[in-house]
Amino acid sequence: MDTATTEASAKPPHWVSYPRFLMRAISAATDGSFLFYAWMTGLTAVFLVGANAWAHQVTSGMIYTHMTDHVSWGLYIANFTFLVGVAAGGVMMVIPAYLYNDRKMQDVVILGELLAIAAIISCLMFVIADLGRPDRFWHMMPPIGRFNFPFSMLTWDVIVLNGYLLINLHVVGYLLYTRFLGKTPNPRWYKPFVLLSIAWAISIHTVTAFLYSGLGGRPLWNSALLAPRFLASAFVSGPAFIILTMLVLRRFGGLRLPVQPMDTLMKIMRVTILINLLMLISELFTEFYAGGAHTSSARYLFFGHGEANALVPWIWTAIVFNVVAAVLIMRPTLIRHTGMLATICVLAFMGSWIEKGMGLIVPGFVPSPLHEYVEYLPSNLEWRLAAGVIAFGLLVYSASIKVAIPIMRGEMRFEQETSTK
Repeated sequence: MDTATTEASAKPPHWVSYPRFLMRAISAATDGSFLFYAWMTGLTAVFLVGANAWAHQVTSGMIYTHMTDHVSWGLYIANFTFLVGVAAGGVMMVIPAYLYNDRKMQDVVILGELLAIAAIISCLMFVIADLGRPDRFWHMMPPIGRFNFPFSMLTWDVIVLNGYLLINLHVVGYLLYTRFLGKTPNPRWYKPFVLLSIAWAISIHTVTAFLYSGLGGRPLWNSALLAPRFLASAFVSGPAFIILTMLVLRRFGGLRLPVQPMDTLMKIMRVTILINLLMLISELFTEFYAGGAHTSSARYLFFGHGEANALVPWIWTAIVFNVVAAVLIMRPTLIRHTGMLATICVLAFMGSWIEKGMGLIVPGFVPSPLHEYVEYLPSNLEWRLAAGVIAFGLLVYSASIKVAIPIMRGEMRFEQETSTK
């Protein structure tokens, strides 16, 4: 056998290698320790509870939620808005890894890309849950329905979210598959998409912010700072979740992850959490110092209106979480301790979740344009459905990490069967 024939036979054909890749991926995603099985079983149970709540909502109607004609966006859209930021925040690992050629960051950049995929999937599930009638989704599908492009901001949101999902699926899929084959990834097939994902990550949260700030009848959202605030909080929550993921993998997964990527993410959080607080202070000054009728939503959110004060504990809790996290993260001696680092990340993550969710979406509807104060707090069904969607996102993230880690470490490779005579 000549050299050319030998080299050709050494490269597995795609019709053989790709099914093997899928089978090995499924095996890796469903195999693990007792702790892994307990984690996945718990998430599956929560997801099934959420699926049952969604089925009840579809068959019985949105009357079982606490949303009304006055407050038509509630917990579902609040979580959607926050998770868009989490997906955009995943790019904070891509920028230093590829723009600044940080080799240490490239070793774990896959964690950020997988987080973006799981977050976008959860976002789309929350949108479907909020539709009430998911069978009417076809109205937004061209050419079947009326897509209303390019005038509708909702149309732009659909484009950027699905585009960001496809970009990350391509990058992650290509990198993992080529490394599974034992080949070096060709930069021409993934680097342009990586660079595109950086701009696209910014666009998904900017378009989401424009979707709100473009609604002239909702004064709370009519701010030029809304898009920058969205991005600043995204670059807090995304890195915070990735740091928590790395801490969990080091503690329970026995993985020796490099410390430098975690330090880089902490430096990013140090800056962005302060920028986020500065923008919040600027918004509050504009709202309360100038006064006027348009400050009624902000006054209701922070101080209530008579007996209508359901959201006051939410927003002050978010502010306390963000301020405490900002103070603690400035202490280098504290963040060297794993427990304190995890506490800072949890506080920053939860603070951003409340601020961009219940602290932004709901008060935009209270009071109504007729100055009626109709309050909203999520129903039990909404909490169960939201928990199920988040659990599904964590299932996707956990299973994908379980597949990606051994491939990136070189422990899972294609083994071609050969016969010698």
